[in-house]
Amino acid sequence: MWLIKQTKQDAEPSSIFGGELTEKDIVRVWALFAFVVLTMGGIALLFILGALQKQTVVAKGGGVPYTSQSVPLLTPLKNPDPNGGKGGGDITAIGGALYPETGPSGSIADIIERPQSDQISLYVVREGDSLSQIADMFGVSVNTIVWGNDITKGSLISPGQTLVILPISGVRHTVKSGETLASIAKKYKGDLTEILEYNGLSESSSLAVGDVVVIPDGILAAPTPSYTPTRSTSGPSVAGYFIKPTRGIKTQGIHGYNGVDFGASVGTPIVAAASGNVIISRQGGWNGGYGTYIVIRHPNGTQTLYAHNSQNIVGVGEWVVQGQVIGYVGNTGRSTGPHLHFEVRGAANPF
Repeated sequence: MWLIKQTKQDAEPSSIFGGELTEKDIVRVWALFAFVVLTMGGIALLFILGALQKQTVVAKGGGVPYTSQSVPLLTPLKNPDPNGGKGGGDITAIGGALYPETGPSGSIADIIERPQSDQISLYVVREGDSLSQIADMFGVSVNTIVWGNDITKGSLISPGQTLVILPISGVRHTVKSGETLASIAKKYKGDLTEILEYNGLSESSSLAVGDVVVIPDGILAAPTPSYTPTRSTSGPSVAGYFIKPTRGIKTQGIHGYNGVDFGASVGTPIVAAASGNVIISRQGGWNGGYGTYIVIRHPNGTQTLYAHNSQNIVGVGEWVVQGQVIGYVGNTGRSTGPHLHFEVRGAANPF
């Protein structure tokens, strides 16, 4: 009996499911539980990832399926309006009055260019741009851009090309019987050469009744009183800010776009009237009548322009200091003799 009883005791099960659980049994249970949880979680994660990878997106209204790997990315809006988010202050004043929509004697004449600023702007052509789109953005005409960049008739602009946007104003005149280009130029005190360049005409061009001709910077006479278009000189104070840009005497006072002329011989040095960054340096060409010219942007927000030069010796992007030689007096563009045409944009011209 004793042997049988002892044998039964020795044969008692040591399984975790029989008898009292030991510490080892508890560890085994937790290990099994963790294994099951991790395995189930991994399977669920793989299932979710697989479902996402196979998910498709259908384009709105197009019915074209895209996978999550081929959905096109959003792209920024092309050609944002360069004048957006700007304040006022750039106002074209005409003797304190508005231009009439019709000119004297019943002729159809009005100001067609009302630039949104007197500042010269630069625009880099982008893919898909057209001259008409760019003109609309800056509030000028296509002819203004063509005229200011020596773009020949029928030629195309290309991405990456830098265009100068000159804030040109002018008078539009509808030709009447008996009128000639010379008589129209005289009527609006315009320059015949500029009229020909701007309108793409030659001296031998014939006019027909009803043709429209633009007179750049033309003066629209009023019955009473007469007045001359001028540019607003509102802006920051520039007392003592600018120095005289060249030697020589002043041969013409304020005219055009807040400019003055200094008569000097060809080759006379031109210096920067104030320190700033060169934003335009055009060598050769008509360039809206400026010929070879330079524009500098100054830290106080103004711009200065130096025109009819014989040579520029600074380039776009260069920082120049006040008094630094930037070019030499010439007789290029719309010029009747050697001189420097000097403009201040954004403030009064101190000269």
